[in-house]
Amino acid sequence: MPAGQLVILCPVSSSSNCPSISLGLRPRSPVVKRSMFLSAASLEVSSLAYAPSVMRADVSSETSAFSRYSLINEAWETYPTLAEAKKRKNEVEYQQDQGTFVIPSCKTLDELLEEYIAIYGVNTWALSTYEARKSMIANYVSPIIGDMKIADITPRIMDKYYRDLLKVKSVSTKFHTCRTEYVTPSRIREIHKMLSTAFSQAVKWELIPRNPVEHATLPKEEKKERAIWDTTTLIKALDACEDDMLKLAINLAFSCSLRMGEMLGLTWDCVDISQTSIDEGKAFIYVNKELQRANREAMEALSDKDVIFKFPPVIKATNTRLVLKTPKTKTSVRKVFLPKTVAEMLVKHKESQDELKELFGPEYFDYGLVFATTNGRPVEGQIINRAFHQLIVDNDLPHVVFHSLRHSSITYKLKLNGGDIKAVQGDSGHAQAKMVTDQYSHILDDDRRVNAQRLEDAFYASRAETEEETPVEEVKEETKVTEVDVEVTEQTQQQADQELLLKLLANPEIAALLKTLAKNL
Repeated sequence: MPAGQLVILCPVSSSSNCPSISLGLRPRSPVVKRSMFLSAASLEVSSLAYAPSVMRADVSSETSAFSRYSLINEAWETYPTLAEAKKRKNEVEYQQDQGTFVIPSCKTLDELLEEYIAIYGVNTWALSTYEARKSMIANYVSPIIGDMKIADITPRIMDKYYRDLLKVKSVSTKFHTCRTEYVTPSRIREIHKMLSTAFSQAVKWELIPRNPVEHATLPKEEKKERAIWDTTTLIKALDACEDDMLKLAINLAFSCSLRMGEMLGLTWDCVDISQTSIDEGKAFIYVNKELQRANREAMEALSDKDVIFKFPPVIKATNTRLVLKTPKTKTSVRKVFLPKTVAEMLVKHKESQDELKELFGPEYFDYGLVFATTNGRPVEGQIINRAFHQLIVDNDLPHVVFHSLRHSSITYKLKLNGGDIKAVQGDSGHAQAKMVTDQYSHILDDDRRVNAQRLEDAFYASRAETEEETPVEEVKEETKVTEVDVEVTEQTQQQADQELLLKLLANPEIAALLKTLAKNL
């Protein structure tokens, strides 16, 4: 692409109002008096144009029209507002300066996904997401539909592709072992989500007119309830555990609702276990990083994005590195208060670790990690997982994964605080409260059932008991009152009749008539 500057221009016309606005490339050349991209009136108000060769229009005055122009391989990005187009313009200019700008010019799905990763993925994905997406493409997309032209991909083809994926065998990797023989509906939804974003980007680049998976029909996913330990089982496991590090890990994961990487990335400078804090109930840990094994290629592609520290490799000839990185989401950075018992366990653990430092001396690798090997190196998740699995097998405990302790923690806290979702969200680090309600709605349903029973007991049941337990004397009293009311009513009626009779006798004619009738009777 020739050296140039992206500028906002509009066609020159006799009218002072521009018919349209575009973002184009103006070459840095003193020879050309004025040059710009021709903006067709049919284009949207905010578009971004790339061109490997410059389309030039020499203009002699402000009112004259373009005298000549040429264009080769023009591509457009269209945005709904000029502000968004300007933002994209700044991104492109920065990528040009860095030498990383790529003009979208793909034809097959593989080419689209390659550019999608290079332009979109490296700027928005985390390390784990980058590796997962690359693995999905390599195992389930490229071998099946990767060589298809994107112009030929239709909703019908994609529906068939998703349906046929159910018959494709799952692919295990070095660091991930598949639990099912064939691709699951859950994995297909992940693939769909990634492809949908890629096709949406292709629509923005005007490579395709519409997203072929926008209204895709996906296989139904049967959600299984997570297997977790109740408090009785957890107490039994802790009583049986003789591994001090595993016991501390179980207690921290349960009491603080920690993810594995957050727990293993915890450093002592983020732990407050002073005696004063423990006595006042203010001991806490601050979660601001996590331990992860990352692929070297992924780190290089993302320019070490989100990486805080790289641990020296034990074996140099390896494709991965252990790193400390920023947490999963912004809300994952959080302060979690410690129960007194867990805080005291951390105090003892710190004392034991300090003794190892003195014993090993300069041979101890002091990275400040709470969970470290005897020589100070980081402890990986697979070590904790193996020890946890062995504890289950040796003591005939219900089979769960270590991560389930986080779910047990959230479940127990929701029950303790009566369903206070925001308080639990603060401990768990979920990005949205909705994620808590979606994952743990069965607990809230239990609480609602309890509420219904409490209402029954407090209102309806008490009302029914009151009606049943009404004393017989009160009923008799009510009967007496009714009888008195009847007598009063009869007396009042008699008085009214007497008054009417007196009025009639006061009239002489009526009085004579009544006497005559009385004699005849």
